[in-house]
Amino acid sequence: MGDMNNTLDDIHTGRLGKKAEIFQSTKGNVSGFPNPALIPLRAPLLPPNAQKTRTALCKGNRGITEGEESLASPVPNPFPELIHSTVSSLVSECLLPWTKSSATQVIKVYNEDNTSRAVEVPNDITARDICQLFVLKCHYIDDHCWTLFEHLSHLGIERTIEDHESVMEVLSSWGMDTTSRLYFRKNYAKYEFFKKPLDFFPEHMVSISSEANGMMKHSELIQTFLNCSACPEIHGHLHAKEHGRKSWKKFYFVLRRSGLYFSNKGTSKEPRHLQFIAEFSDSDVYTLLSAKKTHGAPTEYGFCVKSTKCSSARDLKLLCADDEQTRTCWVTAMRLFKYGMQLYQNFIQPHQKQKASPMRSISENSLVAMDFSGQKTRVIENPSEALSVAVEEGLSWRRKSCHRLSSHGSPSTSQSSMSNMALHLAQPWFHSKLSRDESMRLITQQGLIDGVFLLRDSQSNPKTFVLSLCHTLKVKHFQILPVDDEGELFYSLDDGHTRFTDLIQLVEFYQLNRGVLPCKLKHHCARVTL
Repeated sequence: MGDMNNTLDDIHTGRLGKKAEIFQSTKGNVSGFPNPALIPLRAPLLPPNAQKTRTALCKGNRGITEGEESLASPVPNPFPELIHSTVSSLVSECLLPWTKSSATQVIKVYNEDNTSRAVEVPNDITARDICQLFVLKCHYIDDHCWTLFEHLSHLGIERTIEDHESVMEVLSSWGMDTTSRLYFRKNYAKYEFFKKPLDFFPEHMVSISSEANGMMKHSELIQTFLNCSACPEIHGHLHAKEHGRKSWKKFYFVLRRSGLYFSNKGTSKEPRHLQFIAEFSDSDVYTLLSAKKTHGAPTEYGFCVKSTKCSSARDLKLLCADDEQTRTCWVTAMRLFKYGMQLYQNFIQPHQKQKASPMRSISENSLVAMDFSGQKTRVIENPSEALSVAVEEGLSWRRKSCHRLSSHGSPSTSQSSMSNMALHLAQPWFHSKLSRDESMRLITQQGLIDGVFLLRDSQSNPKTFVLSLCHTLKVKHFQILPVDDEGELFYSLDDGHTRFTDLIQLVEFYQLNRGVLPCKLKHHCARVTL
């Protein structure tokens, strides 16, 4: 890591003016600070063609160059230097244009089971490039949810590395610490606030400051965050850890474009009562992995603000919310204040690439329902008819499979039940011996949005299964009971009223119908292997 740091450029070293520390004896106010300024954004995104070519390893560039050098012409060439320079430039410019940067580094990326993979990448690679690299090399489905995480185990904190961020700048901030890691996994909630802003920003926590000169509709909140002239404000009570002490106290906090403040007099927002905490031009917001155990927080919904220049636990601004929705609101608002329009560009860029690409993506949108029952084939244009045909085809195929498996001598019930028990083991949403706490942690890691789910074995009853589902930022667990009907085994979530021959059929049904569940199954939690 030391060699890596020597080759990296220095990170932005702008220093803040002298700010009042939290909970010190001297009282500060905001009247002495300059007018709120816009937080500068990071470097602009690369053009779409550069994104597409950043999927190969630098080893490939080295291999191609060596291969070109080994080619021998049967006729001696009087100008070998000219040909060598021409071939090298052609390889660099045409085949791998993104490798024109001279220096490369080897980085190690981990997944959920702590297995890792080392890759050689250029110094200017971004987090999105790393995700695209692993998606292509490991043949994953690119649903725009893959995310790179910065995990600082010595501090017990973690954050999402934004798609446009330079990975080498993140690594250089670690210094000589060898316990920090990069994690590659899904995060369904990364840009969900652009789709459902009301779920992320409760009305009682959001207001518009006097600089906006009037009221606004809550549905236009995201546009207000992205608008330079508007000044939204997040406010509410949070627990804060006192500076130099182990105790936590509850204060009224205010988040504005100029920074984060707390009031030293109740809920007053007067400048003389607001104490400055941090601003985000050179700071990032992290979530606490074990708030109660590691930091003695009153709840598990902890987060913190960390300066990019600080690596000690005593330099963290530790905060704690009373529930997950409150924490999500604060963390999301801080991301928006820090990056602004850049986050929206990160959100829309993959969709723009799909529209611009002439190749059809392998997704449900590229599939066409066909009817082959008549003398002539036809395209089923009615969505309801296409859905009913797809469900009937699936049920028919499963009935034929069970009949085929039960026609080889042994009793049909035992063979069909054994085959049904084995069908779900290979599914990405099934996690076998996962405990209740581990399932909650996995769903939380991959995004607390409605419809994120997984299936697992029940720990209390070995013959049953459990569906763990996220709804309204909470993980709920539903027991799947086996139902024996005249020797045939079925599975049910509603005491046998709706029965399924196997777990695959159950998942497919609740992906289309809510039934007894609070919401449909939408995103499955999957553990990947790099």
